[in-house]
This record gives sequence, C-alpha cells and structure tokens, in this order.
Amino acid sequence: MSDATALNQADAMIEKAWGRPIDALETLAVRHPVEDPLLRSAMHIRSSLVVSNNAVAVHQDRLHALTRSGHVPAFYDLERITSSTVSLRVALAESQTALQAISRVIEAREAAATADRAPAVRLAQAAVARSAHAPRTLGQPPDQPAPSATVGPTVAATGPRR
Repeated sequence: MSDATALNQADAMIEKAWGRPIDALETLAVRHPVEDPLLRSAMHIRSSLVVSNNAVAVHQDRLHALTRSGHVPAFYDLERITSSTVSLRVALAESQTALQAISRVIEAREAAATADRAPAVRLAQAAVARSAHAPRTLGQPPDQPAPSATVGPTVAATGPRR
C-alpha cells in the first residue's frame, strides 16, 4: 500500500480543484452551501472518507498486532485475524469508492465551468467567422470592407398587393 492515504489523495484533489486549503474549503462549504453545491458534495464525501480512513488505520493496527513477528496466534486469534482482514478490505473499498466519487464531482465541476463558457466562445467565433466572410457586392475590390447588413424588414418597391 502506498504511503499516501485515500484521504490525503482526496485533500490534494480538492485543494487543486478549488485552489484553497481544505480548512478554508470546509468553512466555505458549511457557511455558504448554496454558492457552490459541488464543493458541498465533495466535502460531504470527504467526511465519509475520513471515517473510512480511520477504519482502515484501526484494522491495519489490529492486524499488525495479531500477526507481529515472533507471535504465534492462538486458535481464537484466527477468527479475529480473518474478521479484521475482511473489515480492512471493506474499509479500503469504501475509501476507494469515496475517492472516485470526489473525482467525479471534480470532473462535473470542470464540465460545468466549460459548459458555461462554451456558448460565449461559440458566439464570438461565429461573429469573427461572419465578419471574415461577409458578402461583397459585385465589382467591389477585396480590400474594401463589406457594407453593413440592413436590420429590419425590407420595404417592397412595387406597392401593396391586391
């Protein structure tokens, strides 16, 4: 197992995504939950990760104590070793699931930020493209700007219809 726990990895991901330390983000998530619901979600998942991370530490310590070198486990210790092993696996799986959930919340935040900017970027690109490809009148040299398009209804030259 690596030295970095799932909680440390989650803290690093959250701090990188929001650009602030965890302590400040915890305060922000509690005081202003409506302003950034994705932060609130990430911090809520992180709180469950804290519990899972503590369970991992407890079960690891218990297994190390039961399987220390030079110690021959008694018959009744085998059940405790098996139980601790299963609990450790469950706690590790919960930690990884929470870590993945935080990653998905961060991805959703990035996608939402990109989606908010996308219409403005597309409109600006379309405006530039339209100005570069404006229709020219016949006989107009290419170095002269195109005339402005008229806005509004056109008036019929023939008069009213019958």
